[in-house]
Parts: sequence; structure tokens; C-alpha cells
Amino acid sequence: MPASPSTARAINDRLALRLLQQQGPLTAGQLKQLTGLSRPTVADLVERLTVSGLIAVAGESGEQRRGPNAKLYGIVADLAHLAALDVRTEGVSVVVSDLVGTVLAEASVPIGGDTGTGPAVERAVTLVEQVAKEAGADRLHTVGIGAPGLIAPATGELRNSSGLPEWHRRLVAALQERLPETRITVENETNLAALAEQRAGAAQDRDTFVLLWLGHGTGAAVVLDGALRRGASGGTGEIGFLPVPGTTSLPSATDCEGGFHSLAGSAAIVRLAEKHGVTAEAAGAEPRGAGVVREAVGLVLGPVALLGSRPVSEATAPGDRTRTPHSPAPAGPSPAAPAAARFLDDLADRLAIGVASVVAVLDPGCVVLGGEVGQAGGEVLARRVEERIRRMSPLPTVVRPSSLGGSAVLRGALLTARDQAQDELFGPPDRA
Repeated sequence: MPASPSTARAINDRLALRLLQQQGPLTAGQLKQLTGLSRPTVADLVERLTVSGLIAVAGESGEQRRGPNAKLYGIVADLAHLAALDVRTEGVSVVVSDLVGTVLAEASVPIGGDTGTGPAVERAVTLVEQVAKEAGADRLHTVGIGAPGLIAPATGELRNSSGLPEWHRRLVAALQERLPETRITVENETNLAALAEQRAGAAQDRDTFVLLWLGHGTGAAVVLDGALRRGASGGTGEIGFLPVPGTTSLPSATDCEGGFHSLAGSAAIVRLAEKHGVTAEAAGAEPRGAGVVREAVGLVLGPVALLGSRPVSEATAPGDRTRTPHSPAPAGPSPAAPAAARFLDDLADRLAIGVASVVAVLDPGCVVLGGEVGQAGGEVLARRVEERIRRMSPLPTVVRPSSLGGSAVLRGALLTARDQAQDELFGPPDRA
């Protein structure tokens, strides 16, 4: 049955808006080419969307052509303002953006373990209000929150999880009370990191993969056939509780000590590094584990020539013409390099235990080592883990380092808020 004229118009409008979301400002001619619609139909939808306030002239194409340049149409960015929160045990970070995702303001505030629940909640809510004011946002349309712990699938609420401060659970209610007209959603931090890596990071070419989060703690996110899988209770990916060899006890229902967390959490990584004589300070608020892994990678790679990101040993191989006469000559290996390599080998052994378990059950084909530690390890650590998985499993698996690191949570929360706001304003994709 053919669509009615009003339905056809709605479908065409949403198609045009999705293209403007994905590609930025476009001319009417470009919309015609990308949609396959006729010139009169495109002219009608451009006028309709302009009158409705959803799009506006964003400039001119600058194309060489007779007559005036074609107008570029783009989504009205200040139609809605969005916020994203990354809630950690030790503090909270906030960004505020416009509807197309341009960050307008951002800030972080530490919240110590000795801070009471009420003061901690007030500090976090005040930060959101301050960042919104700095961004020039009179009202926040949608707020996306990334937090550790389990999210109840039926209600979307953060469940009471052992070891997490009470202010985490109180924060959502407090924000909703202070921002009654704002839509507020909460998602597990690792799930948001996976969304960001898929949309803008290491897994852009994958619709099935697993993100192994390596930060202060451990976690995993599972994406199968393009869809995030949360599980019956919202606990898919609680890999910190996975019983593994090499620990002195078993995890319990209320404590992941003795599980994979005891091998791959930041504190465990620091202890392992110290055994090999590798020490380093963390940068800013990042986990100390990321600092020692970054130090070890630097020692293993040695001096790097000014040839992009490739180590001198690789960039100056015989026959490689990328080295210029002015490039610095490679220095000898650091005396600490062998110890650093052994530390990375032992860490890869530990990580491979968790990765192999995931691979055996899910066969994802790709595992991203996420979080600050995964990003710090880079290809050096990812390659070591992949080599071990190749020996341990018959299932082909690519292991990649995160390209977003700890920022992936905020990026994923902002993407989620943006999707929800655009769906409300433009209509969800499945209606198109």
C-alpha cells in the first residue's frame, strides 16, 4: 500500500535530517543527489524544515559555478543543549554541547571518599549547572550519565552495587529535581565506552566486538550484530567477577576480589610492575596502572624518530625511504627495556585469561582493550595479547588498543544524549 502524502513527507524530512546529522551542512543539490528525490521535492522539504526551525542557512558552498553560490543548509545547533557526565568513584566530569555535538564547555571536580553523600551530590549538581551556564545553555534538553555499576534494564535506574558510593545513586534524582524539564538517562560506563569506540574509535569497522575496560577497575561491554547486549539483569560484562587462576581466593556476590579484577585492576597492575622494577606516576586523575604501562611501553619502544608514531627501529629499516638525513639517529635500547618487556609479557598473560574466556563464549572476532590502561598499552600490549589468544583459542580474534581511552565514557554519554534528543526532535530512525 503506497504511503500517504503526509507520511511520505515525514519520511523524506527525516531522511534529509539524518543526512545533515551525519555529513554536516549540505546544499539542496547535494540533498537531491544523496536522497534520490526530485528537485521540487527537495525544495519543498528544505522550505518545510526551515519554516519549522529545524534547519537554517549555514553558509555557501563556494563551488565554482555561474550565478550565486548555492546555500548550505545545516541543523540548527542551538535548538537544544545537551550534557554528558562521567561519574567515577573519585569525582565527576561534565561536558555540555549543542545539538550537533560541538562541545561548548567542560569541567571536572574531585569528590573524595570522605565527602558525605549530601555534599557530594550537591557538588556534582552544581558543576552541571555551572558548566551549562558557561556554555550559554538556558535549558538542558537531555543529560546522559555514564556510571559504574549495574543498570536495571526494566527501569534504567542505577542499582545498589557493592563498593560504590551512595551519592552515585542519589545523583540522578537530585539532577531531575533541579532540572525538571530535562530528560536524564543513565548507562553503564563501559557500555558507553563501547558505543564511542564503535562510532568514533577503534571499532568503527565492526558490528560485533567486545570492549575490555581497563581503568581503575575492569569491565566489559558486548556488542553483537550492532546491538549492545545488557543481559537479563543488566550485568553483561561484569568480568571483574570472573573466577580465574592466579588469584588467592574466589570472588563473592558482593566483592570481585579474587576474580579477574585482582589480576587486571589498576592496583594489581601497579604491583606487578613494581615486581619488575617499573614505576611511574599517573597523569592527572588517570589510574596509576596506566602510568606504569605507558612507562613500560616507552622503555620497550625506545627513542622515536620524528616520523609519525612509528618507532625508529621500524621506520629506519633497510630500504625504508621515510627517514631523512635530518632525522635523529636511533639510540641504543634502555637498560630497563628487558624488565619492562617482561612486565608487559606478564600483563598480557593476565589479560589473555579474561580475553580467552570471552572469546570462547562469544566469538566476537575483535576485542578492544579500552580505558586508560588499554590506550596506554597501545599496539605493543594489544599485539602481545593477540599472540596469546592465537595460541589459546581456535577462534580468530583481532585485539586492538582503544583510541579514545578514558574519554570514551564522556564521548559515549554525549552521543547517547544527542541521539535521544535528535530522535525526539526529528523522529526516531525506525519511523523513517
